[in-house]
Amino acid sequence: MKAFDIALKDMTRSFRSFFAVVFMFVVPLMVTGMFYLMFGNMAQNGGFDLPRTAVVIANLDEGGPEFQINPRNIPGGRAAKTMGDLVVNILQSDEMADLIEVRFAADAASARAAVDSQQAQVALIIPPDFSEQFADVEKGKAVIEFYQDPTLTIGPAIMRSILERFMDGMSGVKIAVNVFLDDASTEDYAQTGILVQQYLDESLAQSDDVEAELLDVRAPASAKQSQAEEKQNILLTIIGPIMGGMLVFYAFYTGTSVAQSILREEEERTLPRLFTTPTSQATILTGKLLSVFLTVLVQVTVLLLAARLMFGIQWGDLGSVALAALGIILTASSFGVFVNSFLKNTKQGGVVFGGVLTVTGMMGMIKIFAMNSAIAKTMGDTVSLLVPQGWAIRGLMQSMQGEPFSAVLVTVLIALVWSAAFFIVGVLRFNRRYV
Repeated sequence: MKAFDIALKDMTRSFRSFFAVVFMFVVPLMVTGMFYLMFGNMAQNGGFDLPRTAVVIANLDEGGPEFQINPRNIPGGRAAKTMGDLVVNILQSDEMADLIEVRFAADAASARAAVDSQQAQVALIIPPDFSEQFADVEKGKAVIEFYQDPTLTIGPAIMRSILERFMDGMSGVKIAVNVFLDDASTEDYAQTGILVQQYLDESLAQSDDVEAELLDVRAPASAKQSQAEEKQNILLTIIGPIMGGMLVFYAFYTGTSVAQSILREEEERTLPRLFTTPTSQATILTGKLLSVFLTVLVQVTVLLLAARLMFGIQWGDLGSVALAALGIILTASSFGVFVNSFLKNTKQGGVVFGGVLTVTGMMGMIKIFAMNSAIAKTMGDTVSLLVPQGWAIRGLMQSMQGEPFSAVLVTVLIALVWSAAFFIVGVLRFNRRYV
């Protein structure tokens, strides 16, 4: 109980500092607010006008001997002799014209060269056996090579989303083909075409728009999507992750800063005087460490609520976001204890704030600020997970994206392993130093 009283007193002292309050609450909200003004206001008055993405396509699909689909059911009114043709026709349809500018290349090398020379943002390379991949169970998932300019973000992300939705929509075709070929002894391209045709016919029977069934993609400022829905989509895909990154970044700064107060009190001779009181040194130190946790707890809670009220950010299911928040709080506070246990004095803190926290924080946020580009996917799933901030951010992003509670739990458990390691090492070092 005495330790808790010490923790509350220290936490209160932290919040009395004007600069501390500004740093903990105002700064992350201001940074997010700047991005909100940049992107969020684009959703006003007719929606978010996304730029057209220049896409170069190398359709190498050779199809099969009798692969043919009725042209009346193909978006754009063009016949598809191969599955590659079907992809091209849909991407060239009028419904996609506001999103995509399609160009063509004779081969894969030319398509990649167009991206490398910045003549296009994305290259789609449809392999020669793409139709066969749908007509052969043994070939597994049909694959289209996605090649993008690594310096760009929004355009390639749009194209990747469209392509993924197309492939998801065509999964019904693949299932139908696989069922047929389970009973067939040889490849039958004519039957494959019939099955694809049947799927399109069924789509048309349920909807007047084939693209809606195959892609589930709508052009910006569409009459089918309200301004509120468009705005919320932007908040979820852009503003939300940015705010999540800011929350984690500044939580780690706060955890380290509050933990550094132990060193500051040592320099000011306040801590040695406390050790002369009847309260045990272990209790005093426990209270100091507990104050770190409580301060970060208040900060994270306030920022989550403020972001929800100010920007309309949906953090996800209450249980998932609470679990993710717990992971952030424990990891940030234990990391602060760990780092400060290695410092001899507060003067060395500049190295921590200017170096360690900044570098590890940026590593953890690679995926967020790269906006799901190809390089972000690679680095975000590797480099960012080498630091505790990466796991803390991952849990929060999983909650926002509506992933199962079990997935968030696994991520948070890994973050807690980091926390436990940091906390144990930090406490042992502080105990050796003071107790």
